[in-house]
Amino acid sequence: MKLWRYIHPVKAGHRRNGNGIMSAIVTRNDCQSPARDAGVSTGRTFGPNHRWKVLGIGVAANAGFSATFSGIPATAVVMRQGYHLGNAELGLALGLLGLGVALSELPWGVLTDRWGDRRVLLTGLGATAAWLFFMAMLVVPTKLAVPGVVLLSASLLVAGLLGGSVNGSSGRAIMGWFAQGERGFAMSIRQTAVPLGGGLGALVLPSLALALGFAAVFGLLAALSALSAFFAWRWLHEPPAQGDAHATAVTSGPAPLRNIEVWRISTAIGLLCFPQVAVLTFAFVFLHDFAGMGTWVTSASLAIVQTGAMMMRVWSGRFTDRHGNRRPFLRLCAALSALAFLVLWLLAVAAAWQPVLMLLLPVMVVVAGIAVSAWHGVAYTELATLAGAGHVGTALSLANTLVFVGFCLVPIAIPWLLLVFAWPGVWLAAAICAAIAWPIFLRPA
Repeated sequence: MKLWRYIHPVKAGHRRNGNGIMSAIVTRNDCQSPARDAGVSTGRTFGPNHRWKVLGIGVAANAGFSATFSGIPATAVVMRQGYHLGNAELGLALGLLGLGVALSELPWGVLTDRWGDRRVLLTGLGATAAWLFFMAMLVVPTKLAVPGVVLLSASLLVAGLLGGSVNGSSGRAIMGWFAQGERGFAMSIRQTAVPLGGGLGALVLPSLALALGFAAVFGLLAALSALSAFFAWRWLHEPPAQGDAHATAVTSGPAPLRNIEVWRISTAIGLLCFPQVAVLTFAFVFLHDFAGMGTWVTSASLAIVQTGAMMMRVWSGRFTDRHGNRRPFLRLCAALSALAFLVLWLLAVAAAWQPVLMLLLPVMVVVAGIAVSAWHGVAYTELATLAGAGHVGTALSLANTLVFVGFCLVPIAIPWLLLVFAWPGVWLAAAICAAIAWPIFLRPA
C-alpha cells in the first residue's frame, strides 16, 4: 500500500527523493501572493507525477501552434489557387502570419509573468480556437464569393497575434514544475513539438485543403487549439510555492529587458535560427534547382533533418542536465553549425567544376540542418535560468520574438542573396550567422 496517499498535506517540507523530485502529494502555500494564485484553489493537491501532465500540455499546445504556423504555408499552392492570389499577395498573407507572432510574443510573455501561465495559456488557446473557427466560417472561398487578400492577410495576422501566447506561458509552466536536474530534458521534449507539429501540418493540411477546402483546414486547427485549451484547463495549475521544483516565484533580480545576459542569449538564439530557417524554407529549392535532385531525395532529406532535430533535442536536454554544461554545449552547436555550412558552401562552389560532388550536397544539408536545430531546448533552459525566477515568460518571449523576426526576414533575404551571390553565397551567409553566435554564448568573466 502506498503510504503517501495517506500523508496529510502540509505547506512546506515536502519529502523529496535523491533527485530533488517530490515523492509525496504536494500542496500550494496559502501564503502566496494573489498573482501566484491565478486560477488555482487553495489547498489543491497534486500527485508526484503531475509534472508530466504539464509537460504533455506544453507539447500539445506547441504542436498545435506549430501545425498552424508551419502547416498553413504548406498549403500555399492550394491557397494561391483557391483565393485567386498572385505570388506577391500570397507572400504578403503568409508573411503577416509570422509578423503577428513576432509582434505578440513579448507582450504575451510579460503578461504571463504577471497573470500566471494558466490564465495566459487558456486565454491564448481559447482565443486562437475561436478565431480559427471564425475563419473557417467566414474567410474561406466559396462558389458565391472569394475573400480578398486584405481580409485573408488581416485574419492570418490576428491568428499569429493570438498564437504568440503559447511559447512563453508553456515554457514558464514547465520550468516551474520540473526540478533543476530535469528542466533541460523537459524543455527539450517541449521543443520537439515544433518540428512534430509542423511536419504533421505540412503532411495533412495541403491534402485536406485540396479535398475539403479551407473550411476544413481552419476547422481542424481550431479543434486542436480547443483540445489543448481543455487539457490546460483540466491539468495546468501553478506549482507549489515551496521547494526546488518551483522556478517561478518572485525574484529580486533585474527584469529581463534590463538584463544584458538575457539579451545576449536571446540574440544568439535569433542568430542561430537564421541558418535554420534557411534550411527549412529553401533547402528543397536548393536541392532541386542547384543539385538536380528529384522530389524523393529532397523530401527525404528534409524529413531526416526534422527527425534528427527531434532526437538531438531530447538527447541534448538529458546530456546537459547530467553534466551541467549548457553553455559549452551551445558553443559547440554554434561552432559545428558554422563548420557544416562552411563545408556546404565549399561543396556548392566545387560542384560547379566537379558535378560528382552534387551527390554529397543532400548529406551536407542533413548534417547542417541537424547541427543547427539540436540546441533549442538547452538554450531556452539556460535563458530561463539566467532570467531568474518570476521572469521566465518575458525572457522566453523575447528570444522567440527574435526567432520569428528571422522567420520573416530570411525568406525575404534569400532571393536577394541568390540574385547577387548565387547559392554558395546563401550558405556562406548562414555560416557567418552561426559563427557570430559562437562568442555570444561565452560566459562573461
